[in-house]
Amino acid sequence: MSEKDAAPGALALIESLVNTLDVETGADTLDTADGRAAFGLTEAEVPDARALREALRTACLAHAGHRPPQGAASPLDRLLAEAPLRVTVDEAGAAALRPAAEPAGLTARVASAIAQAAADGTWTRLKACEAEDCQWAYYDRSPAGRRRWCSMAVCGSRAKMRTYRAKRG
Repeated sequence: MSEKDAAPGALALIESLVNTLDVETGADTLDTADGRAAFGLTEAEVPDARALREALRTACLAHAGHRPPQGAASPLDRLLAEAPLRVTVDEAGAAALRPAAEPAGLTARVASAIAQAAADGTWTRLKACEAEDCQWAYYDRSPAGRRRWCSMAVCGSRAKMRTYRAKRG
């Protein structure tokens, strides 16, 4: 993914966290010291980070139109309830939500990023690829906001080829 394709602002944190797992191969960068260090995690915090990652992936899939089963509670809502935030106001009078504790844990940083992205209208543009063997998080920069795959050249092309073959076969 190029720099221009990365999610803007605070959403980059969420995109990079969701993409720590390669769904196709099962490779998880949170298993490595460098992967944990990128998020300021200890080895003991990894299980909670994985739960947060998968709750974020579910939200990104919902942004792409893939709804969870009816009546399913949002695990992300439950996890973010544990992330205390506070309103800060700078010298210019601009308000923002920030983690209440310093240093902020990953869940609080994610909660702050979501609040910021929701305020500027970018939260629902962070999506997860429709391909079940991919589900990579990506930022939808298309004018209509209807992208379905992380890459038209790879996942989109595969899906269209499967559809074409199914019609011919």
